Amino acid sequence: MDPHSRHSQFNQRQPKSKPLAPASLHMDFSQSKSSPSLKDFSKKTTPSKPSTSTPTSSQMSRPIATNSRVKQNERFRQDMHLLFVNDALQQKTMGNSKPFEELVDQFNLKKVADDGPSPIPQLRLWLLALTHTVSRLGRTHSALVDAIIRLPWMTMDSTFVKTYTSFIGILVSARPEYLSLVLGKIAQGFTYQSGLQALEAGLPESSSAPLTRRVVYDRLHYLLRHLLSLVPTLPSTLQPLLTRNFPHKRQPLVNQVTYIRNMLRITEYCPEIADKLLSSIIDRAIQIDVEIQVEIEELEAAGAAHEQAELFDIDPFDTVVGQEEVTEDSDDDQDDIDGDDFSDLSSDAGEVDEDDPKAVLATQDLKHIHDMTNKLDSILKLIFDHFNRAISMPLADSLSSLLPSGSDSPFSPLSTPTVQSPPSITEEARRDQLRSQFHTLLSIFDRTILRTFKSRYTQFLLFWYASLDPEFSDTFQGELVSKALLDADQPVVTRAAAASYIASFVSRALFVDRECTRSVVRLLCEFLRSQLDMYEMLAGSGLRHADGLAPQNVVYAVTQAVFLIFCFRWRDLMQDEAEEIDEFGSTPGRGPPKKWMDELAIVQRIVNSSLNPLKYCSENVVQQFARVAQATGFVYVFPLIEANRRLDFTPNNPSTPSSNMHMPTLFGDNVLDELNTFFPFDPYNLPKSSLYIEGVYREWSSVDIDDEDDEDEEEDVGVAHLPGRPISGATQPQAQSQEDTDGLGASFGGMSISPAAAPVAGLTSIVV
Repeated sequence: MDPHSRHSQFNQRQPKSKPLAPASLHMDFSQSKSSPSLKDFSKKTTPSKPSTSTPTSSQMSRPIATNSRVKQNERFRQDMHLLFVNDALQQKTMGNSKPFEELVDQFNLKKVADDGPSPIPQLRLWLLALTHTVSRLGRTHSALVDAIIRLPWMTMDSTFVKTYTSFIGILVSARPEYLSLVLGKIAQGFTYQSGLQALEAGLPESSSAPLTRRVVYDRLHYLLRHLLSLVPTLPSTLQPLLTRNFPHKRQPLVNQVTYIRNMLRITEYCPEIADKLLSSIIDRAIQIDVEIQVEIEELEAAGAAHEQAELFDIDPFDTVVGQEEVTEDSDDDQDDIDGDDFSDLSSDAGEVDEDDPKAVLATQDLKHIHDMTNKLDSILKLIFDHFNRAISMPLADSLSSLLPSGSDSPFSPLSTPTVQSPPSITEEARRDQLRSQFHTLLSIFDRTILRTFKSRYTQFLLFWYASLDPEFSDTFQGELVSKALLDADQPVVTRAAAASYIASFVSRALFVDRECTRSVVRLLCEFLRSQLDMYEMLAGSGLRHADGLAPQNVVYAVTQAVFLIFCFRWRDLMQDEAEEIDEFGSTPGRGPPKKWMDELAIVQRIVNSSLNPLKYCSENVVQQFARVAQATGFVYVFPLIEANRRLDFTPNNPSTPSSNMHMPTLFGDNVLDELNTFFPFDPYNLPKSSLYIEGVYREWSSVDIDDEDDEDEEEDVGVAHLPGRPISGATQPQAQSQEDTDGLGASFGGMSISPAAAPVAGLTSIVV
């Protein structure tokens, strides 16, 4: 038979015995006059299963599921979702909110049946449909936008995360009024508690690896970088939201560390707000630093070290979401009770009598000090690590996994534009970056740290950063000298603090060379000379004021600065080594050599003047200066110290030169009290972050003078038995060798900002 015949059997087709093709369904649905119902819509979008009663011959004739047919079905489902979305939005404008409310409920995972299929594929289709109508999402549809933003999308599969990221980018581009809402949710997501959202959402069963916080935060950073590439003005809106979500200082350590790590990561790809974010982080460190009221040597060293090791055995970013639920609840309960309640901590000290309120309070204070010190150490370590990565300075035990390297995306890159980090940086660009960062730190120091007397460790951020470049060190010293000596408009307390900083910095910084030390001392001595000349002129004329006369407290602060620098750097203050003189003796056949800088002559004048700085400067510094000055043959002041001691027990005598002009008057008591207990760069005792300071810090033991002749002089004048506060860190006289008790290193080796006479109540009975 001719195959082309009109009657050919090849033209015969079997009748359709299966359900209608998707195209037919689409046609029937589109021709329906009634609005689509979500219930009917769900039924129609669910592919029907083949009946088991269908004959075999019919099954053989079923169309094959090719790729084109699958794509056609996918497009059909998307069209149906889009149709429902358009209808719901239209009905909302017409006053019928029911379809819109049904649409909003689709993004409420709490209403999804636990035993039902995963809602993630359906949610993705809804987002794809909404992408085409995003320009219609006005204020009347804010409930829908809010429901979408509240989705725990970071915990879902990568396909959904891509769709969600693309949708949010389109949303904030088309509807800028939702930018604050989106950024607020992102900022909140950087907190430690954000990972708990996964507990409320069913994770995909097909996940091959457990969800960790690192994945959650990586996705948030990826979304934020995507939005930054779309909205150039975004940083101005983002920064206040990040600051607002900063954990309170009483929240647990892991909360602080998690949020700060995320903020530091933001500074790497959003330089517009890097300065403000860094300022917020350092401000938090200052708050914690100031709250620590006792020195770290008084803590239980063994117990503190044990707690610190346990806290970082596992990186919190690598913790599987949900596994820390019990720990978080216990920590939150502890911190939520009035903020200062540590009643549940007294059980740690088993021998403490619970009926003794003082003992219980001391135990709680000790635990609080442990916690706050550990927080401060961890925060400073994070900032040091952040700076260290910026300068590419390898460190043996730095946290290499602190921030993931490479792309921020935990999945394949999106087709939307993203902000990429430059693959390399030139040396000049690197120096510009370091210089900019240094000036940011210097601004924070001037604004916050310099004006905070009780800060003990936070200022070491600038100390370490200044060690990176001689330019930074020189600039820092210049700023301090200017504030202390030249800026008369500065408050007295600020000028005194600047003098303390320059003294401690020059004394302790290994990277401050001989020439810089001599330059600073030369400026300080010249200031003292001019001030002493004016004071003596006023004393002779009977006047009480002269132009350029600094408050006496500033003069005492500068004098103390010279004393302190001399104790540490006296070798650098000698004349050039070419003169070949003996450090501790005289040249044979000649008188005592003139071996000191000419400018140091003012020190001998001022200690013998009516200003009497040996009486008003820090007792720690005065005693050490007396010992070093006597051992090096510079000046002999022990008789003056003894005279001041006797004067303290002598009733006021009209013949005694004690006029008001020669006594601290302007804020005298407060400033001098702070001056006597404030040494900004005392030994650094935080265990984790100290590795950054060890290589650039001068210990007192490295400059200590081993002078046996000093003992005889101390015995003659009774320096070791002077009244008043004992030297912090020094051993009190006992029945043992004088070397062990009154060595020159006793004070400076452990000098503290904390007054020795003000221990925490009951602490001595707790500390072992």
